Amino acid sequence: MKIISWNVNGIRAIAKKSFFADLEMMDPDIICLQETKAQDHQVAETLVSVNHNHIFSNSAERPGYSGTAVISRIKPLNVTKDMGIKEHDKEGRVLCLEFEKFFLVNVYVPNSGAELGRLGYRQEWDKAFLGYLKNLEKTKPVVVCGDLNVAHKEIDLARPKENYNKAAGYMQEEIDGMDRLTGEGFADTFRHLYPDQAGRYSWWSFRAGARSRNIGWRIDYFLVSKSLLPFVKDSFIHEEIGGSDHCPVGIVLDV
Repeated sequence: MKIISWNVNGIRAIAKKSFFADLEMMDPDIICLQETKAQDHQVAETLVSVNHNHIFSNSAERPGYSGTAVISRIKPLNVTKDMGIKEHDKEGRVLCLEFEKFFLVNVYVPNSGAELGRLGYRQEWDKAFLGYLKNLEKTKPVVVCGDLNVAHKEIDLARPKENYNKAAGYMQEEIDGMDRLTGEGFADTFRHLYPDQAGRYSWWSFRAGARSRNIGWRIDYFLVSKSLLPFVKDSFIHEEIGGSDHCPVGIVLDV
């Protein structure tokens, strides 16, 4: 089973680029999208030509902002939106599909903001999200994918010293949140398989030719419950695919 995750930075915008050709080329069984920036009906209209059987979306109350979606060839047993926590459930950031052997959680974690104005909120969100995942895990293992808006280790961004405790995505508070996720048993599949691979990123600023110079950050992840680790056959990054400031990442899961 191939699962892809991609922050598309606007589903309607990327649909006018090479999105459908890229989707066909990657040929995933399931693709999880973040930052759709569209309401549910707009997501459905944009993806009407996709040959996958099942499309689900979770949109923010605020139009043109945030949002998640999943396209799946496999019919899930159940689909739920959000975490069930009122203050965290207004931005369409969590979409969960239950399959026979695991939960698949598609997430778009809040960005702390250019001036770190949401860093406090982000810390509360991280704690709530971990609790949500641990509750799911009581029933069956969990696959978490999406834009986690944090570079976990120095190896996960091109310029760690310049950004540490200065920029959203590499604040110690955000790193602590990721530490809690991995500490509670949600393994970073890419780092598990490729612990020393440097220069592998999933997001690049639109400024100053960052992508062409590979001045990037790895902030898009697949995390899995430890019981699923033996079934992860590969974890990969499609840096060559454009259309967004993020590129697709994915795993091959033998379940």
